[in-house]
Amino acid sequence: MTEIAGKVAVVTGAARGIGAAVAKRLAGLGATVLLVARDKTKLAEVEEQIRAAGGKAIATAVDLTDADAVSAFTKSVVDRFGRCDILVNNAGIATIGTLLHDTSPEVWNALMDTNLRAPYLMIRGLAPLMIEARSGQIINISSLAGRNPVKGAAAYSASKWGLNGLTYSVAEELREYGIRVSVIAPGSVNSGFSSLGTNEAEGGWKIQPDDIAEAVAMLVTQSPTSFISEVLLRPAQRKP
Repeated sequence: MTEIAGKVAVVTGAARGIGAAVAKRLAGLGATVLLVARDKTKLAEVEEQIRAAGGKAIATAVDLTDADAVSAFTKSVVDRFGRCDILVNNAGIATIGTLLHDTSPEVWNALMDTNLRAPYLMIRGLAPLMIEARSGQIINISSLAGRNPVKGAAAYSASKWGLNGLTYSVAEELREYGIRVSVIAPGSVNSGFSSLGTNEAEGGWKIQPDDIAEAVAMLVTQSPTSFISEVLLRPAQRKP
């Protein structure tokens, strides 16, 4: 697949796990990938890995919970590239195992700021470039916890239910401009971040980050006459 060669892609949470896998996959398809996360060291490692493989990547450390920092980043995309063809909102955090009435306002705010407000801020900053080009793809990485009740994860689930609602509504807002907005909702993923809070040492049965990267590749290379709005990914095997 070479349909995205020469395009500019932004991937948040790109320092590890799903984000790193998605960034490498998009770079392998020919996109210039802008890597966004807070961890400068890990970002630099992913950037070097992409470049060593012959891809194009630029790492930028950004606190996605800081509206001014996000605005500065999106402005830099406008100034340097004048385009954004693909936006993957992947950055996320989870707090699992705490009942809602025991969840502090600080934890609630951190979940909402990272999982829901950050995608809003990124879309707010970059959608105008897509509207001007009358083309683009926005992919939000959600979770099956955003579709199903999960005991001890009410706050996390609420953030992902919110992200799903944001995705479906923004998709309708932007369709007339030739922009597709999709959501990928995986189950348990074998990475540094687990949507269900399970033991990572038992990760052989889980979805792999590369599986999600493959789903992203499918979305960004789909026929221009089609629109895959939602992808649900479940582990092929049940938890032992």
